[in-house]
Amino acid sequence: MKQDTKKQTRLVLLCGLPASGKTTLARELADAYGAVRLNPDEWELALGVDPFDEAFQARLEAAFWDLTQRLLALGTSVVLEWGFWARSERDEKREVARRIGVAVELRFLNPPYEELVRRVLARHSAGGIAITEDHMERYRRAFEPPTDEELRLYDPAAKHGASGRAFGADTISS
Repeated sequence: MKQDTKKQTRLVLLCGLPASGKTTLARELADAYGAVRLNPDEWELALGVDPFDEAFQARLEAAFWDLTQRLLALGTSVVLEWGFWARSERDEKREVARRIGVAVELRFLNPPYEELVRRVLARHSAGGIAITEDHMERYRRAFEPPTDEELRLYDPAAKHGASGRAFGADTISS
């Protein structure tokens, strides 16, 4: 795309298992891009909803997606951080956003699995969402990591600062 990526409206999809660093990166990107950040876990907590209520989660994500499309059409960038475990979901979001005419980034966060388990157990013991090792095993089996071929379908990260480096690039491994 020929537009200046600093000013171009964009959709950023954060892809990864729980505790991979999505929220930390989402906050940084939202600030850097002047974007709206949508995180289902935070909304469920604020609304007092069980984070394991899959029906509510699906409704919330659908509402977020409707809002996202409107924001993108109005020229506001959006960072979505609900994991995007399925290739089909990532493809759908990319194709719709491209039809709207915006850049689309996929940020794949992929720390070692043992580190993810350590983080979720530490969060649980500190009062966070009660994700267990059993949950993590199920999630890992369901997760479809993006391939190098898939990653090439997305726009590069916007460049920021004097270095011209892609913002947040240090946090991603593939």
